[in-house]
Amino acid sequence: MLRFIVSHHIRFIAWSAAVSACLVMAGGAMAASTTAPKALQDLYFGEALYHAFQEDWFAAISRLDTELEQFQRVDEPELDTLFAHLGQAEFAVGDFELAYRMHRRAGRAITAVIEGDVEEQVRNEAIYRLARIYFQKDQPESAMQVVNRISGRVPAEIGDDLVFLRGQIFLANHRYAEAADQFRRVTGADGLEGFASYNLGIALLRDGKEEEGLRFLDRAGQIRSNREQVQAIRDKANLVLGYKLLENEQPAEAVQVLDRVRLEGPFSSRALLGAGWAAAAQQRYERALVPWSILVEREVTDPAVQEAMLAAPFAYSRLEVYSRAAVMYGNALEAFGREIDKLTSSIRSIREGNFLRALVREELQQDANWVVRLRELPETPETYYLLELLASHDFQESLKNYLDLEELRRKLEFWETDLDAYEEIIEYRRVYYEPLLPEIDRHFRELDSQMRLRLEQRDRIEQRLEGMLVAPRPDYLATSEERLISERITALEQALENSGTAGADGIRARIERLKGAMHWKLQTEYDQRLTVANKNLQDLDQLLEDLDAQYTSFVRTRQAATQSYEGYDEVIHQQRLRIRDARQTVRFLMARQGNMLETMAVNELTKRRTRLEQFQVQARFAMAESYDRAIEAQAESRKRGREKSDEEY
Repeated sequence: MLRFIVSHHIRFIAWSAAVSACLVMAGGAMAASTTAPKALQDLYFGEALYHAFQEDWFAAISRLDTELEQFQRVDEPELDTLFAHLGQAEFAVGDFELAYRMHRRAGRAITAVIEGDVEEQVRNEAIYRLARIYFQKDQPESAMQVVNRISGRVPAEIGDDLVFLRGQIFLANHRYAEAADQFRRVTGADGLEGFASYNLGIALLRDGKEEEGLRFLDRAGQIRSNREQVQAIRDKANLVLGYKLLENEQPAEAVQVLDRVRLEGPFSSRALLGAGWAAAAQQRYERALVPWSILVEREVTDPAVQEAMLAAPFAYSRLEVYSRAAVMYGNALEAFGREIDKLTSSIRSIREGNFLRALVREELQQDANWVVRLRELPETPETYYLLELLASHDFQESLKNYLDLEELRRKLEFWETDLDAYEEIIEYRRVYYEPLLPEIDRHFRELDSQMRLRLEQRDRIEQRLEGMLVAPRPDYLATSEERLISERITALEQALENSGTAGADGIRARIERLKGAMHWKLQTEYDQRLTVANKNLQDLDQLLEDLDAQYTSFVRTRQAATQSYEGYDEVIHQQRLRIRDARQTVRFLMARQGNMLETMAVNELTKRRTRLEQFQVQARFAMAESYDRAIEAQAESRKRGREKSDEEY
């Protein structure tokens, strides 16, 4: 019974590894592909790229969206600094939104480029990216429809990636022969070494060409590279090939293939387990104990280690070392019991919310190995059992959504705090300006009245000068001294008329002579004085313009001072309401997303606990059987000893 269950488990590993192979891609192929321009001309676009290269997609999208929105409102866009990077910026929006898992908006942005008046290569690159979005969203039929729209020239930098993507789309649509044709074309492409051969092998296996498929898996399993991703795909190819050979009852060949898997790699435990069963299939139980003995020393939470804890005593029982087998079954039984208790405690801890609180720790997000560091937190559940779940695509996508919601929740809290700071600044401005404004306004009113008076006087002067061009009036251009002299002459005339003294005629003649001299001077200097008056009027206009500029500046400064603390209450109130509504929405979404993560974790731990309980039952029966056989062997040994003694006697 035990051997049947273990062999069934081997077939399940081989099947699940083959299924997961369908979606394996070259490292980094699905990440945002926007690169920095060689000569950056728009600093705001550069700022968006800076945040994108830090993988701060929210900040990158918000800044680039703002820059593009402002660019679209410019009257002469060719004069804007973003114009030189417009095509790349429009692509970058889709890339950033894709990286932020905003597939719908990313699709709209790239579709807008496709439907616009663009060059053939730009259009094909946009179609490629849109097809990639659909493939990421697990919509292979839509991805196929989109990628079939590519025609004509394709940018050289995406040529191999496009072929590889076509192959994956064909593979996901169960068109294995066409997928194999695509993968054949890029088996030697830079950056795709190992990945193309691996996927080609899977496609051929699915197409029924098992011999050829195994050959390409073998090729992928022997590729040499220092890149971690290539080494990982090589190990996976050897693992899948090894279990396939086991399934085909070729244990000797399976051992050779599984021995190529690195002992420190992520697939080493399954490889050691498979190598042991391959040796056991050849009845070489001593050879099977070598990898199993290595495996049982590893972390007990690994499913392969747990299975090895039953497989190793099974090998000893086949070697008729029943006492050793019984002891090992007993050790396994104790270990399984401890792990079941841990799992029960972990499930309870997750339901209490400790798991989600650990996931959002900021210090963990700063570490690339934050998943492993979860184990170091004392209040965190037993995450050894969740490593495989945490590494799965579905869980990772759900976790990213939850972490993004948590980041948005923090931003909303900061924004609400910022509103408090704005209100405080506005109040400080009010306290500063309001006591000063009454005195400033008083001086301003005095200045305003004086300006109005001077403007009225200037207008009257201008009207007189214009009238003098038609009807000359020399008396208007007399100086103040001349006006005083004229007034004194008039006074003398009046005094002479009223006096009635003798010799008045002589005095009157002298007065007339003075008046004549004054009249002569005004008449002869009239043109010159009119010219000077017009020039002075022009100078006065310039002074009035300067004064008006100062007046306008004062008015604007006065308005700015007032507007720095007035009119913000309603705006801040509206923003605060929007933030509170958004926070409520985020809390609701986080609760739903967190419940999904907790459910996935609890289901995974429950499944592992059920499996351990089954192992526990198997270990009990196997231990009892081993004890019985050990006792029988001891009894048989004592019986043979007595018989030998009787014969000697």
